[in-house]
Amino acid sequence: MGNKVYKDARAALAGIPFDGMTVMSGGFGLCGIPENLIAALRDSGVQNITAISNNAGVDGFGLGLLLETKQIKKMCSSYVGENKEFERQYLAGELELEFNPQGTLAERIRAGGAGIPGFYTKTGVGTVIAEGKPSQDFNGETYIMETGLNADLSIVKAWKGDTEGNLIFNATAKNFNPMMAMAGKVTVAEVDELVQPGDLDPNFIHTPGIFVQRIIEARCEKRIEQLTTRERT
Repeated sequence: MGNKVYKDARAALAGIPFDGMTVMSGGFGLCGIPENLIAALRDSGVQNITAISNNAGVDGFGLGLLLETKQIKKMCSSYVGENKEFERQYLAGELELEFNPQGTLAERIRAGGAGIPGFYTKTGVGTVIAEGKPSQDFNGETYIMETGLNADLSIVKAWKGDTEGNLIFNATAKNFNPMMAMAGKVTVAEVDELVQPGDLDPNFIHTPGIFVQRIIEARCEKRIEQLTTRERT
């Protein structure tokens, strides 16, 4: 496929963004989020984004950057509790929201990457989550149907990657990043450390390079979402 390595986030996104696109952004809270690619997406000026992410970042960081500039028209998320600007826009009717139970969101993304258009789950049965969704009984239990999710662009953050796009995620960053890398029409990854093919143990690669079209090596701030400390005894 040619050279996948780009010099920075701006170059890696060149030619990809378009108004009205759907973007998956990996990570969990502020852990394992593609900080540099989010900032580059903001700087691209793209509008009316549908963002699929576990969370909406915080004010002034993560996807919060795109909320501040009102580049996101809709969020598809499972948790949005740390962002005052998100709250303001949603309550003012300026932002659409599709809430998902967290496990359902993860499975919708995984299903999309695996080519599965829909699946049944018990999660949400009898609640507002089930409204308008087909249901089916299996072994005497009611299940609702959820659809798989795909994106025009997936941006992910990995611990290590090689120049062929093979990725290894670290700890909590394995939440959402690997499955999003599979579900994007185009996947761009930023990594803490970029190495040569053969330097990564193939037994520990989480995302094969076939799913990654572009990759950058980038330093991240790795901000802590809620710092909790105690005095040492």
